[in-house]
Amino acid sequence: MLKTHYFFACSLPGEMKKEIERLTAPMKEEDSFKKYVHPEDYHITLAFLGDASHEDLDAAIDHVTESLHKLGSFPLSLKRFGTFGKSDEPRIFWMGVNPSSTLHQIREKVYEACEEAGFQLETRPFTPHITVGRKWNKPSPFSKEWLSGFNPEATPAHLVNEVVLYRTHMDRTPKYEAVHTIHFNESS
Repeated sequence: MLKTHYFFACSLPGEMKKEIERLTAPMKEEDSFKKYVHPEDYHITLAFLGDASHEDLDAAIDHVTESLHKLGSFPLSLKRFGTFGKSDEPRIFWMGVNPSSTLHQIREKVYEACEEAGFQLETRPFTPHITVGRKWNKPSPFSKEWLSGFNPEATPAHLVNEVVLYRTHMDRTPKYEAVHTIHFNESS
C-alpha cells in the first residue's frame, strides 16, 4: 500500500495556473518531458512533511495557522523555466517566480512552525518553483539554450491568498488533495 505524504504549499491563483499551462503547451506538443503535472496540482512547496499521524498534522496546522495569522495576500509573478538534476537529462522541469521577500518570509514561518510541531524537514536551500514536468524525454541531450527559448518576456503579478496542507494520492490525477487551507488576512 502506498504511504500518504503531506506538505504545506502556497496555492496558486487560477489565472497563474492558466498562464503556466499556456507557456508549457509548446513543450507538451513536442513531448519534451515524460510526465507533466496536472495544472490543478501547480503549487510552491513550503515544507514537505512526509507520512504523518492525524495528531502530528493537527499540531502542524495549529502552529502554521498561528504563525501566519497576521500576514496578507501578496503579489507573485512567473520568471523563467529551470531544471533540477543532470544538466543533459534533467529529472525536474519547473517554472520559477520573481523574487519575493514575502514568499521567503512565509516559507520561513511555515518551516519553523512545522519544526515546532515536531517535524524534521529537509535542510536544502529554498528555491521557490512550480514543478511542471518530470524526466527529459528526448534522445538528444537537454540544452539550456533550448529551454530559454520558451521563457516568458514578462507575466502579470497575481495575488497569492493562501497556504494549503496537501495530501498526495499517487494513484490519482490531479494527485494533490487540499486537507486544510489557511487564508491570508485580506486587510493586511
